[in-house]
Amino acid sequence: MPRDIPVGNGRLLFTFDQRYQIRDVYFPHVGQENHAGNGPCRFGLFTSVPGQEHGQLAWTADSTWTIHQRYLRDTLTTSVSLDHKPLKVSMYCNDVVDFHRPVYVRKIKIKNLANEARVMRLFHQQDFNMWGTKIGDTAYYDPELRSMVHYRGKRYILTTFFDGSEQRVDEYACGNSGFQGAEGTWRDAEDGNLGGNAIAQGAVDSTASLHVHAPANGDATAYMVMICAESREELITLHKWLMKQTPQGVIDRTTAYWRLWCGGTNINFGNLPSKVVDLFKRSLLVVRTQIDNQGAIIAANDSDYLHFNRDTYSYMWPRDGALVADSLDLAGFSDVAKSFYGFCQRVITEDGYFYHKYNPDGSPASSWHPWVMKGKQSLPIQEDETALVVWALWRHYFRYRDIEFIRPLWVDIVQKAADFMCDYRNPSTGLPLASYDLWEERWGVHAFTVASVYGGLKAARNFAVCFGDRERAERYNKAAEEIKAGAAKYLWSEKLGRFVRRLVPKDSPTPPEDSSYHEDVPLQYDPDCGDVYDVDEVLDASIYSVFKFHLFEADDPRVVATMQKIEDRLWVKTAVGGVARYENDYYHRISNDIENVPGNPWFICTLWLADYYITVAKDTNELKKALPIFEWTANHALESGILAEQVNPYTNEPISVSPLTWSHATVVSTSIKYLEKLESLQRCDSCNQSVFRLRRRGTVDIKSQGTLDRYDS
Repeated sequence: MPRDIPVGNGRLLFTFDQRYQIRDVYFPHVGQENHAGNGPCRFGLFTSVPGQEHGQLAWTADSTWTIHQRYLRDTLTTSVSLDHKPLKVSMYCNDVVDFHRPVYVRKIKIKNLANEARVMRLFHQQDFNMWGTKIGDTAYYDPELRSMVHYRGKRYILTTFFDGSEQRVDEYACGNSGFQGAEGTWRDAEDGNLGGNAIAQGAVDSTASLHVHAPANGDATAYMVMICAESREELITLHKWLMKQTPQGVIDRTTAYWRLWCGGTNINFGNLPSKVVDLFKRSLLVVRTQIDNQGAIIAANDSDYLHFNRDTYSYMWPRDGALVADSLDLAGFSDVAKSFYGFCQRVITEDGYFYHKYNPDGSPASSWHPWVMKGKQSLPIQEDETALVVWALWRHYFRYRDIEFIRPLWVDIVQKAADFMCDYRNPSTGLPLASYDLWEERWGVHAFTVASVYGGLKAARNFAVCFGDRERAERYNKAAEEIKAGAAKYLWSEKLGRFVRRLVPKDSPTPPEDSSYHEDVPLQYDPDCGDVYDVDEVLDASIYSVFKFHLFEADDPRVVATMQKIEDRLWVKTAVGGVARYENDYYHRISNDIENVPGNPWFICTLWLADYYITVAKDTNELKKALPIFEWTANHALESGILAEQVNPYTNEPISVSPLTWSHATVVSTSIKYLEKLESLQRCDSCNQSVFRLRRRGTVDIKSQGTLDRYDS
């Protein structure tokens, strides 16, 4: 189920499901310690039924509510409308997490559409799982704080209501949930009243209620507040701050902050359609919600998705992180990107590579990559993750020239990683040794990995030149050129007329049958590879990397031929459209009509095609070829502007995690690339100066330092 409207501040993240129920509460790290991941926290309203004597409780999970979840423009303030025609009532809500403190506020404006005054009883159930489990929790009513409090150890969550400026909880109940058949105190609320049990321990939940008087055909406003803390003393301090600030004050200051943050890009969006500009800004804001303040860029925080063995996407993959950090650098948010590079500095191994993925606190995360294959030691890595951190770091430095920041990273990241990439190669072919692919499904020598390692080594060579280390510069450059020669010899297939996605060394062990290794096609013999490699001939969108990281230039006839085949064969031939990952993609497969639906359309893969159009464009008319893909992306987002990983090729329903941070980052990076290309193409005939300016007047002109794209490698 997608998370339509996440709100957060880098320390506290709330997500909601399609029925406007809180589903995830991450604290004190984004992506780590989900205190609400087991089930929904129910939200509802009890009131009398017009024309009848009895009342009715309507949880938002009921289909009788019509719900639209959006954001206020250019903010992380939600804009949620809920209409219940049978009860003649509607609600309009705004949610924020304060931009600085771990305080969540929901404003609830109730519209009584009946001709008589009524009492509206708001109910909210707290189905929390402190530290991610329902073991040893306590829920109680705290009379000093006038709030429901859940806690275990050093994790506390407070919930309370405000009727205007008055804080109070009119009814409450604490009880058991998720154990021995106990469903929770939300059942106690269904008659419109709560039993008043003041404390429960173990597997617990609580429900709180506020009674609001709404005049006939009139409005009433209330607030719900949640505060997260690491002690009761901190709760008290934050509660005092809230009482002084007021819930509306938190909403006002947070809304203003995100408008200021979003406007800080100061970008001239040229001829990008308005809906694409809106998606660009929404993407930046969504990306920020998925980043922990300690630097971890989390792939996705959607606890409904259980990948392998009840696992999630709430981890930092260095590949995703590097590409997201690069998009933030391009957009002008270098401080956020710098936090990511600092995270990488702390976690890189002494041998110079990154593990599969990391928890937000920097510890190694769960992995399905084996350390041993058929009795032989094997590195459980995806080498592109190591390479892309170096590649992105060079682009950061070239853009911002922050030498004091880069100096320690040159030693701690670049040298270590580049030395590893030089050594981790086949001496006879020059290509990298086998590792896992970017899709985390196959083991071998992948086109994406080869291209990214080439780009990483060229970036390391540029750093070495800057720091006057000629010996390293020569070594890194030599290794990169040997990789390029090997790629030209082994990755290009005359038989197929395009680059191949993967090579598997013939003398290497295959992964064990009980691993998560996925092999869906037989490997082929290709005379071009001789007795060195078997060839995987499946067409894969990630082969675009051969031009993205400048292994070969975009106008190279081999690249042109490859991208033409990707466009022709991977475009989904349904009303939804979009580009699939690869032919016969098994992951969340919807259709077996492989000819027309080679796989589900992915946002990142579709935007890669736009990236290619932008790269090869020689004039503004050719550049416009990318615009329909930008519009396709905006048209297939959720109502709130959220992008999933992939969508159903027939219905456009989101599939897998939503939002996917990488999807939104690709919108940002591809849009900036488009605008930079537009700037370079629109020049005055007399003075040869750019007519179109990406950055509005008053900003630093980074383009005067050179053409960034030519220094990728």
